[in-house]
Amino acid sequence: MPNYRRAHLPGGTFFFTLVTDQRLPIFSSEEARHLLGETIRECQLERPFELNAIVLLPDHLHAIWTLPRGDTDYSTRWGIIKATFTKRWLAMRKAEAEVTPGRRAERRRGIWQPRFWEHALEDEDDFERHFDYIHYNPVKHGFVRCPHEWKPSSFHRWVAKGVYPANWACGLGKPPDFTAIEKTVGE
Repeated sequence: MPNYRRAHLPGGTFFFTLVTDQRLPIFSSEEARHLLGETIRECQLERPFELNAIVLLPDHLHAIWTLPRGDTDYSTRWGIIKATFTKRWLAMRKAEAEVTPGRRAERRRGIWQPRFWEHALEDEDDFERHFDYIHYNPVKHGFVRCPHEWKPSSFHRWVAKGVYPANWACGLGKPPDFTAIEKTVGE
């Protein structure tokens, strides 16, 4: 049996990748994006964390969270978010990927891939690289030409706060180099 090792850094800041089961494009739906946002906010009320950045692509998401001082338990939070979203999504009679009998026996549904990928951000430079990676991701995947054209992203919040100019990464002859991140983001 695999031994999944998680980074446990009390009060740490983490980069996450979560993928839908069989790459089902669930987050193409405004309804799914709204439901996920609602689910995340409810979890934050029960188990606080700061959502520093997020982007929703049709079949996966990336996020950066900072946990409260002394807290290491992001796994429970993601478990709550995934389970609550799944329960509500299926209650609305929405689509799910086909599930094998073995996975059904484990009480799995066809909404999320099991587990998720995380990376403990080591310093400010690491944070900034992953922060930019999140906001550039819709361009990387060819959905838009500029980050500001992709609505389900925290990019717009950071433009409003003056962190990014509205035209950040638009019309670049050469895209940002995220080679080091791309090798490890779990996409």
